Amino acid sequence: MSIDETKDFIPVRIAVLTVSDTRSEADDRSGTTLVERLEAAGHILAARAIEKDERAAIAARLRAWIADPGIDVVISTGGTGLTGRDVTVEAHRDVYEKEIEAFGTVFTLVSMQKIGTSAVQSRATGGVAGGTYLFALPGSPGACRDAWDEILKFQLDYRHRPCNLVEILPRLEEHKRRK
Repeated sequence: MSIDETKDFIPVRIAVLTVSDTRSEADDRSGTTLVERLEAAGHILAARAIEKDERAAIAARLRAWIADPGIDVVISTGGTGLTGRDVTVEAHRDVYEKEIEAFGTVFTLVSMQKIGTSAVQSRATGGVAGGTYLFALPGSPGACRDAWDEILKFQLDYRHRPCNLVEILPRLEEHKRRK
């Protein structure tokens, strides 16, 4: 893994969604953690919102952002656990065209190094829909830091080698082109 400094950095436009029944932007530490990190990396905060733990509302927000040509990536935080109100993963899967199964696996490996077997309680997920990348992270600032610092920071950097998600962003919808 390395950054090819001979290539130009390409900022992506990222929307941050916090899923919570209780948070406001003033006390949304996880969303703020993601915003600070993506901006420090040189990316653009395209949108930010908070949705209640309601599957239909989360899916509707995701669909609206997927349809927005000014958004390349959506990162949500919260609602990935096992309790009855944790429906973010289901909402994400309602809109995915393709799931990025390895994202959850790699997140679990990263989490294992930090929190041991408690990592089994997370259902972090990633996917693609409408040419937009979607990632659902747990609601703790630590989990958001881990996901960004160990995975997303690299995969959302065009210069990362041997490969990254940005370089294939223009090809996500090539199946819709006329032949």
